[in-house]
Amino acid sequence: MPAKFKKLQKFRRKLHAHPEVSGKEFKTARRIVKFLKACKPTQLETGVGGNGIIAIWDSGNTGKSLVFRAELDALPISEINEFDYASKNKGVSHKCGHDGHSTILCGMAEYLGHHHPEKGKIVLIFQAAEEDGTGAALMMNDKRFQELTPDYIFALHNLPGYPLGEVVVKDLNFTASVNSMIIELNGKTAHAAEPENGVNPALAIAEILQVCQALQNNELEKTEMVVITPVHIKMGSPAYGVSAGSAEIHLTIRSWNDEFLRELEKKIETLATQVASGHQLSINIRYTETFYANINDPEPTSYVRLVAASEGFSITERQFPFKWGEDFGVFGTHFKACMFGLGAGVNTPALHNPDYDFPDELIKDGLKIFKGLIKYISEEIPA
Repeated sequence: MPAKFKKLQKFRRKLHAHPEVSGKEFKTARRIVKFLKACKPTQLETGVGGNGIIAIWDSGNTGKSLVFRAELDALPISEINEFDYASKNKGVSHKCGHDGHSTILCGMAEYLGHHHPEKGKIVLIFQAAEEDGTGAALMMNDKRFQELTPDYIFALHNLPGYPLGEVVVKDLNFTASVNSMIIELNGKTAHAAEPENGVNPALAIAEILQVCQALQNNELEKTEMVVITPVHIKMGSPAYGVSAGSAEIHLTIRSWNDEFLRELEKKIETLATQVASGHQLSINIRYTETFYANINDPEPTSYVRLVAASEGFSITERQFPFKWGEDFGVFGTHFKACMFGLGAGVNTPALHNPDYDFPDELIKDGLKIFKGLIKYISEEIPA
């Protein structure tokens, strides 16, 4: 095993053993900053949009500005793996592979430290708070990010269920537009023996869920794909002498594009309000964890295809977008962006599963494609 790979593998496993949730990636960021400093970037910015990091290698000459992005945060999931680098932080673990994605960019930093760009500049960004959908916008609103003006921005995501190292690409929509809706219903608490003296939200909950079920269109080939998933319901308490007077319904809603999702949100709001009114309930609706659809610009996506093919990777053209959300979509609303997938193994545990672990072999694959993109764009694409 080459010494450079062993170093990166060790670093990835260190990150894996010390995960931190969205917005709390303090030690993770410090570990990465320490690694980056040894790679002598032209400019290194910390605390960008929270715990984010920007590292720049600037040639000082005219050329393309390329940005590569990885994520810092882990998930509030208890790890069940028992290997020696398993999570040491109770109830938190890297179950989406952000430890691997960040390690790939650290490998890029090491490469750039020895192969400074001759034209343009290369930027590595480590984004905080991807999992809750807040980090990309916070980073983009930071003045230091706004000074970058990239020509292209790239990211990869490991994909369990695909052969190890297979490259998965798709023009335009790569992941879904996703939002989480919280519907609060307020009535009147009463004695359980006299529910007629109160306003119980139970039947309204049932009706709202039926309304949402009627809106479902969970077919990938449909332009107006809709998935509405109840994820949490809270009503009253286990006090058997009390008829509940309030409730919450938590839903995730997803479709293929942001515009259609906004229409769907309004439709659910209208129908839920009608149901609440019919049951003499007041209603409040709010949103959390918003993810914009990842729209892959055909130009940088074509470069990923060319580089992957030239490097001998097997390539799969994804027919439909993935139904999960990814905060990288925010960058694509402003820049020519491309997110592609790297197969993590057919029998690898799925993302967000308690036994998932990022395959270290993908570190070399991710580096090969990112390096190839730098070489191809700097040599073949006019400045």
